[in-house]
Amino acid sequence: MQEAATSKATREYDVIVVGAGPVGENVAERTRAAGLRTVIVERELLGGECSFWACEPSKALLRPVVARADALRIPGLRAAAAGPLDVDAVLAHRDRMSSHWKDDSQVDWLDSVSVDLVRGHGRLDGPRRVAVRTAQGDTVHLTARHAVVLSTGTSAATPPIPGLDSVRPWTSREATTSDRAPGRLAVIGGGVVAVEMATAWQALGSQVTMLVLEDGLLQRMEPFAGEMVADGLREAGVDIRFATSVKHLTREGDTDGAVHITLANGEELEADEILLATGRAPRTSDVGLETVGLTPGDWLSVDDTFRVTAVPDGWLYAVGDVNRRALLTHQGKYQARIAGAVIGARAAGEPVDDSPWGAHAATADTAAVPQVVFTVPEAAAVGLTVQEAERTGRRVDVVDYDLARLAGAHQYGEGYRGRARMLVDPERGTVVGLTCSPP
Repeated sequence: MQEAATSKATREYDVIVVGAGPVGENVAERTRAAGLRTVIVERELLGGECSFWACEPSKALLRPVVARADALRIPGLRAAAAGPLDVDAVLAHRDRMSSHWKDDSQVDWLDSVSVDLVRGHGRLDGPRRVAVRTAQGDTVHLTARHAVVLSTGTSAATPPIPGLDSVRPWTSREATTSDRAPGRLAVIGGGVVAVEMATAWQALGSQVTMLVLEDGLLQRMEPFAGEMVADGLREAGVDIRFATSVKHLTREGDTDGAVHITLANGEELEADEILLATGRAPRTSDVGLETVGLTPGDWLSVDDTFRVTAVPDGWLYAVGDVNRRALLTHQGKYQARIAGAVIGARAAGEPVDDSPWGAHAATADTAAVPQVVFTVPEAAAVGLTVQEAERTGRRVDVVDYDLARLAGAHQYGEGYRGRARMLVDPERGTVVGLTCSPP
């Protein structure tokens, strides 16, 4: 790999990838393996959200919590695990797993697969063109012979709450990288980020209050999964308020002042920090979409081969969270492998197999997306839920099972509770959905 030199001259590549998170890295690796000269553009750290602000730091915070919960249910380990977590040790482990927010190893990896790098803020500058503004204030001009791939991901969505800007709220980034446990943490939201960070910080010493607009947690899973996770959070000491909306926020004084939270019902709460976990928004507001006829800030709609459908000539691709098909790192990598193969095939003039489950179609995005939520208990799901089946008019047989009936479950821990639900297509006899929540 070479880091492209700053120059007023235009540098030409076969493929330009904007965004060097795990998805962009995988696209670049695949197109380079297909023999295409590839450059990747990144304005922050190579490795992106997953490596530094999401997957790695969050799971480093959660692993000690889950391991201790397991140990507390095992005879012979319960007494040894009964004490509090060593917060400093957990945070130090988190820092190591996040490479202390340095991307040297990622740069070495990019070098090993012979992909060039331009550091800076990349924006489309018309068809097949990207202009990169570097930290030094220079501009690098790039053109692509075959494809430009946008893999810019998402950022935390901001709900329209009066006073929000003045309280300097946490997003998922601050929640995974904080160097201390706040005494009182309020969490707005009831999805994956909300429940995982509530689990982690409650165990690390915070008093967590969850303010959930809906009437349950993890609304995209079967209701019993959210109910079991809610039970586990409450047993850990988390205060969960369902059907609750926030009317106004203020913070006392400087960054260390208390956050005052006014709920829609008039109730007043206080917290030391407040975490927004109300969804994600695409990072497309400043990537030059207007130069190719698209609207800045929009999600990018793609076909099953990841071509952006609204752009003619088929040169622009969008892969990962930015296309809104499945906002999960592993699913983004799946998309990247397919997109890389598609771009390689088209560049070589080879046939593209975009039939369902073909080598060049992302069928799993709509048929079999797997997900695990790292709480106590954990929750996992793949495929349809009953609600989704009913919404789409698909007939399914529903099989519920109490996992505590399994003999092996009681080897796992005393007082085992768990539940699984399988959805079966009665005509084909195939599984089309599975949700489980073991402890």
